[in-house]
Amino acid sequence: MESSGKQSDSVEAAIAKAAQCVFYGVGIIAMLGVYGVVQERIMSEPYVDIGGNSTFFRASVFLVLCNRLVAIVYAIGMVAVKGESYRTAAPLWKYFAISMSNVAATTMQYEALKFVSFPVQMLGKSFKMMPVMIWSIIISGKTYKLPDWFIAAMVTLGVTQFLMTGVINAKHSDKDSSFWGLLCMLAYLAADSFTSTFQEKLFKDHNASKFNQMMYVNCCSATVSFLTLIASGKLLSALAFSAAHPVFMGHAFMLSAAAVGGQFFIYSQVKEFGALVLAATMNIRQVLSILMSYLLYSHSISWQQVMGLFLVFGSLFYKSYLGFVTMKRRPPSAHNHQQVELGAHKFQQVEMDEPKTDAQGGWEMQKQPAAETIGSTAETRSTDS
Repeated sequence: MESSGKQSDSVEAAIAKAAQCVFYGVGIIAMLGVYGVVQERIMSEPYVDIGGNSTFFRASVFLVLCNRLVAIVYAIGMVAVKGESYRTAAPLWKYFAISMSNVAATTMQYEALKFVSFPVQMLGKSFKMMPVMIWSIIISGKTYKLPDWFIAAMVTLGVTQFLMTGVINAKHSDKDSSFWGLLCMLAYLAADSFTSTFQEKLFKDHNASKFNQMMYVNCCSATVSFLTLIASGKLLSALAFSAAHPVFMGHAFMLSAAAVGGQFFIYSQVKEFGALVLAATMNIRQVLSILMSYLLYSHSISWQQVMGLFLVFGSLFYKSYLGFVTMKRRPPSAHNHQQVELGAHKFQQVEMDEPKTDAQGGWEMQKQPAAETIGSTAETRSTDS
């Protein structure tokens, strides 16, 4: 009877743990799904004012500023709740260097939606695998195994096929404008790949808490965004647009809140269940976000593009599978040094891109895509692996 009771308790605990994992996964998919839908709505659909005039929002940097301000409030609150230090762990100029490339990346991501559809933008992020690997070799002297290059090549091939075999321009843009959208995505890839790699190298030398780093990176990013708006003369026009279109401000707040909410669920899942589970969740999220975009905004798609999607996500899910297989084969002591890199997402234990903490183990997450994490990164730990 006693053993039967223990077995029953263990089954209930397993069910509760599975339910918790599903909860975090659904939270991630829901929050970042909302983020993707609202992002496309803001940048690719017109807003109607009281007079019935339709106008597109064009000041992408203003959106970046809104995102960063919400992230600052969140980070300051979490620093207080967690009892973390408010002092900087790295020189301010390093935060500004990261912030400049981060703001550039996020702005280019938004700008791309003026010219290309959201699925193109989402897939374009997967193109980041190859640039990140190249930057890591140049800056950090890293080496990669043949399977890493093979998967990166398959993802790149799938994205290329998607871009070359069907309509990719945004619904309200000219067909020829897709060139400018792809140019924006190339700029995004260059800036965000540099951000990821430079942060990884920088925070190996500076030990700081996650929310402290999030606070300073976002403060610097907000400053860069604000100065960019002033220098470009778009600050007043963006404020005027916001006043004339209250719905836009609701969308902008929703965008920022969804990004922060997504980060909460990301931190929670990777802390409790590890980076491999998170990476698989993010792959599912990408697929569902693309499907949702096709349903809501009626984008056209060819069968060749469908094959390209299968190639991209088949490669990413295969990499997730390899990660789980490697995880099971390794002894517990080896888990402390495992790294998982999927598409635009990079995770590992011990080292992360904003803070580097102790070498005691526990999953810690590398930088997420700039806009999805509103310039933040995550440090999470777990005793399970």
